Amino acid sequence: MMRKRWYGLIGLLSLLGFVGVFTPERYFLGFFAFAVDFQYFFLRPDEMQEGQILRSAALGFFSGMGVTALAVLAALALGGGRTEALYLGAGLGWGVSVAVYAVSSFWASLREWRHAGP
Repeated sequence: MMRKRWYGLIGLLSLLGFVGVFTPERYFLGFFAFAVDFQYFFLRPDEMQEGQILRSAALGFFSGMGVTALAVLAALALGGGRTEALYLGAGLGWGVSVAVYAVSSFWASLREWRHAGP
């Protein structure tokens, strides 16, 4: 029962967003999207919640991998170097996967909240 609350630890990644606040590296601000995961410390865990987290994570992973591949191929086709193409693809893939995970997790929580009636 307690092991399902470990999903709340993903929210600790949001602390990396403060690097973007206190330094000129604004790319770190995207880590604040993980703050939504702190809610899992305070929710009563069940199978539907775990399934929703796994679906959101899988959707984020596959969308990130797809964007990574497309960005690398596009950068190589446009004449970029291999290293720059890899960096661009990895950065875009990471950003897209985080955004898709956060939005899909929020959307699933919103749908559950709207349909949960007294």
